[in-house]
Amino acid sequence: MAASKYNRVLLKLSGESFCLPGEFGINGGSLESIAARIDEICNLGAQIGIVVGAGNFIRGETFSQRSHIPRNTADYMGMLATLLNACALQETLEKRGRETRVMSAINVPALCEPFIRRRALRHFEQGRVVILAGGTGNPFFTTDTCAALRASELEANLLVKATKVDGVYSDDPQKDPQATLLPRLSYDDVLRRRLRIMDHAAISLCRDNHIPIIVLNIFIKGNITKAICGEPVGTLIDDIHES
Repeated sequence: MAASKYNRVLLKLSGESFCLPGEFGINGGSLESIAARIDEICNLGAQIGIVVGAGNFIRGETFSQRSHIPRNTADYMGMLATLLNACALQETLEKRGRETRVMSAINVPALCEPFIRRRALRHFEQGRVVILAGGTGNPFFTTDTCAALRASELEANLLVKATKVDGVYSDDPQKDPQATLLPRLSYDDVLRRRLRIMDHAAISLCRDNHIPIIVLNIFIKGNITKAICGEPVGTLIDDIHES
């Protein structure tokens, strides 16, 4: 098996990866599939941190707009929902024999540890997968921003945004059949063209800390392994733009 090109990788998992397309909650088969992919990339030798979203349960901003719940409260509800995904993933990984720790920006001592940078680094040194829940612990920030923040704090060499699309397109491929996959972009390309990949705070944070981002489809087997081994897959966002 090929070795990882990167020493430490931060994987951003969308909440939708925990359920079947168009459904909500946690699907057992989807959960097992995610765990299998993570287990596989751990065998490549990289230290793995994971930030989990909660779109399979609730999106704070959207829920607030469609209800009488203030955005602050709705965002905290979303942060709590990330803990559901994190704990489910932890249990599934550990049943595969992969030692795992959940660390949360929100203090929930009955379920997980608080996020402390030095402790997270120690877990990496001990060969554990670190699942990062609770977002940033603050409302008005997405889990994408959390992923960029944790990647910066933990000195990750790569941020992988695992989604349900193959990468970044020139336009929405569902609306424009002529839209093409863009294999490589610079951070500034994304910001200038207002591409809706990650929020701009996340892109700027990765740019400032020189952390490359790969956007890929998690549902295609082997994609994450290819990314971590340095093989071309999805869309690479980094300091250099190749046209």
